[in-house]
Amino acid sequence: MATATIAQPKGRRSTRARGVRVFKWSVLSPLILLFAFLIPVFLLQIYFSFHSWTVYLSTWFDAEYVGLELFQEVLTEGRFWRAMGRSLLFAGLSTLGCFISGFILALLMYKPFRGQAFFYILFILPMLTVPVVIAYTADMLLYEKGPINGFLSYFLPGDLSKFTWLANPDVAIFTIILLEIWNWTPFVFIIMLAGLSSLPTEPVEAARILGANRLQIFREIQLPLLRPVIFLALILRFLEAMAEFPKTWGLIQGGPGTATETIPIYLYFTTWVSFDISKGAAMSYVVMVIMIFIVLTAIYVLRREKRALDALHETSRAEA
Repeated sequence: MATATIAQPKGRRSTRARGVRVFKWSVLSPLILLFAFLIPVFLLQIYFSFHSWTVYLSTWFDAEYVGLELFQEVLTEGRFWRAMGRSLLFAGLSTLGCFISGFILALLMYKPFRGQAFFYILFILPMLTVPVVIAYTADMLLYEKGPINGFLSYFLPGDLSKFTWLANPDVAIFTIILLEIWNWTPFVFIIMLAGLSSLPTEPVEAARILGANRLQIFREIQLPLLRPVIFLALILRFLEAMAEFPKTWGLIQGGPGTATETIPIYLYFTTWVSFDISKGAAMSYVVMVIMIFIVLTAIYVLRREKRALDALHETSRAEA
């Protein structure tokens, strides 16, 4: 009887361990297959970045070896760094706008109220809209004599029927940034709503007993606990914004001129419009190194915030 009782937990443990192994392989297998598929692509890209190949050559192996000349050309090209500057401007401002808007919506929504589900669906709809659809819809709305200018003419002085949102090089990139904020505010909203909903209630209740008001509770308790979530939302949104392509391309293809030419747009022009495949390959590796540096910095920041939060929890437990 005792032997059967002991054998039963062992059988359960072995079944659970087997289930864990199956789950791990079910998750890792697609990633391994994807990596195996991408290895030849990466190797070919490395070959192109060290050889001057064009579509006019008969085979890949007819390309002339140029060493690091293409990397030097990319790193010393003013147009590349201007495109990088626009990407950083676009990603920085759109991330900031998404965070402020999403955080405010999360603060308004994290406590249950009547009709909450309706507003939740309403707020996440922009993120579910296809970027190309957003681009063409915005093109119609932002027309010189379109509904946006007509609506603003009732409230702002002057004739706005000739104001161009997309043809003005000083305004175009900020128009794309506004569209990006509208499109991706729900992403930050969902992350911050999850963070607010998972906060422990004990510190808040203790602060209320001690007489703290809502602003003090938010500033001294909730905001410090939300720091890892805030950094996660900012980092993920920034990385995604650096790769934004469809809305910019669908609206003005990086124009007017090069006013909205970010790194993805310039990389596309170089590779698939100018057909400078080798330069595009070298440029993609330069961008990859820059993004790896940004990602490693983000990982360091997230780990530091996690350690700080763990230390805060340990301090709270010791004082209790």
